[in-house]
Amino acid sequence: MSNEINPKKYSVPLTEGPNRAAARSYLRGVGFSKEDLHKPIIGVANTWTEIGPCNFHLRDVAAAVKQGIRDAGGTPMEFNTVTISDGITMGTEGMKASLISREVIADSIELVARGNLFDGIVCIAGCDKNMPGTIMAMARLDIPGIMLYGGSIAPGHLKQADGSSKDITILNVFEGMGAHSAGKINDDQLEALEAAACPGPGACGGQFTANTMAMAGEFLGISPFNLTGVPAMSAEKAEASREAGRMILELCKHDVRPSKILTRKALENAIAAVCASGGSTNAVLHLIAIARELGIPLDMDDFDRISEHTPFICDLSPGGRYAATDYQNAGGSRVLAKRLIEKGLIDGSLPTVSGRTLAEEAALAVETPGQPVIHEWANPLKPTGGLVIMKGNLSPEGSVIKVAGHERIFHQGVARVFDSEDLCHAAVEAGKINPNDVLVIRYEGPKGGPGMREMLAVTAAIKGIPELSETVALLTDGRFSGATRGLMCGHVAPEAFLGGPIAAVQEGDLITFDIPNRELRLEVAPEEIARRMSTWKAPEPRYKRGVFAKYAGSVSSASEGAITT
Repeated sequence: MSNEINPKKYSVPLTEGPNRAAARSYLRGVGFSKEDLHKPIIGVANTWTEIGPCNFHLRDVAAAVKQGIRDAGGTPMEFNTVTISDGITMGTEGMKASLISREVIADSIELVARGNLFDGIVCIAGCDKNMPGTIMAMARLDIPGIMLYGGSIAPGHLKQADGSSKDITILNVFEGMGAHSAGKINDDQLEALEAAACPGPGACGGQFTANTMAMAGEFLGISPFNLTGVPAMSAEKAEASREAGRMILELCKHDVRPSKILTRKALENAIAAVCASGGSTNAVLHLIAIARELGIPLDMDDFDRISEHTPFICDLSPGGRYAATDYQNAGGSRVLAKRLIEKGLIDGSLPTVSGRTLAEEAALAVETPGQPVIHEWANPLKPTGGLVIMKGNLSPEGSVIKVAGHERIFHQGVARVFDSEDLCHAAVEAGKINPNDVLVIRYEGPKGGPGMREMLAVTAAIKGIPELSETVALLTDGRFSGATRGLMCGHVAPEAFLGGPIAAVQEGDLITFDIPNRELRLEVAPEEIARRMSTWKAPEPRYKRGVFAKYAGSVSSASEGAITT
């Protein structure tokens, strides 16, 4: 970087001059010195909470970030925003708050930053919606900014009958719940899973949504390579966080703002990384939402196009064998970037928050010899990427399937129709689902839910029942957890609440998943679908007041990123 400017660019009207004495007095009252207030003011947005491991340790991360800011000549000002644990709320009405929290996180960070005229900002994120929410806020603010991931949890260790130990993640618990309801494991075995899966702080350990979006942040250029992937409880975490704090001052000195980093090509780089790693379907929703904040055209078809040309090469859970800590130990995102640049699948010339280009970051890759996690191109897990966009008469605006982790590319079965996740889950647990059924869960979209619940409770229950695991398919206008595996199609749009074709499906209809032809079909004549919809009426909104009602009144289609306007 060159051409340094005064890094105290935006906060001067807040802190400088005799007419700002009252503002300075307030700030001196909470411990800031006269000298502190004449330095660049850096906001530190923290998503800390003691409700769940993903964000529990972020006070420690923030303390290290703030020390790095001070070391580099800035004054940090920390504030908190909300977070919802997807995993804890999964399968309950509370899960509807998760996607809504993404908008509230973005709004709250924007408000505090605009109100306090920060010169730069570091957003510390730990759970699924934190990362897109913080990036959306930075896109709006367009002041120098970094998204720093709190890091992945360590794998749990489950003791085996022979005395050995097996690595597990929270996915094993969710699938264990399904196995338990089917009588496949007993109370003690489920308790052993529950007690072992989460050994301490950190986000869910597979290539679920949190780790997918953390990695996407690196490939977008808004998160620092290598520092982002340091696990939550690693001995290296404090220094990695301090380095991020020092890094933000360099961005301020050179006025490197998100608009210079978050470009159309950067979004395409992130999509390629998600596809190569078998990342979460939620990345479709979140990257489109980020693009909308930037005014950049991006749609679901872009994901399908990029995925079709990007081999799937990362053997990561839930589709594979390894956890996020194994990915980092193998060499992490620098190694994946090196692979993708070698094959011409991403643009290595783009800038990142480190001051280095993506290609320069990739050149620093240190790959562990013989690592089994990030495959060579000669040995991909699949010849195409982990995401497929489906259209057809059931999802004319689009829907998304993650094909990493299962082999079915064609399925036809009888529709089993449920107007909420809860009704479907109860049917699975009661043993009322048959092999080859197609479960249809509707009125769980952005408006209809509201909040577009994730369906991990249902999908994991199915995976825990051997006779259903590889035979049942599911489609929904809701979402799936990044931990979901199997033939599951989400984000079906238009959603049922808006009169999308999914609202016309009846019990016993035949539904076809035709992945090679990218079609999700209701095998019913167009005239019959039109007849059914002629008598359809939208249900009453589930919430008439409060934040859920506000969200439902302003949210866009899933195909548009489910953003609020």
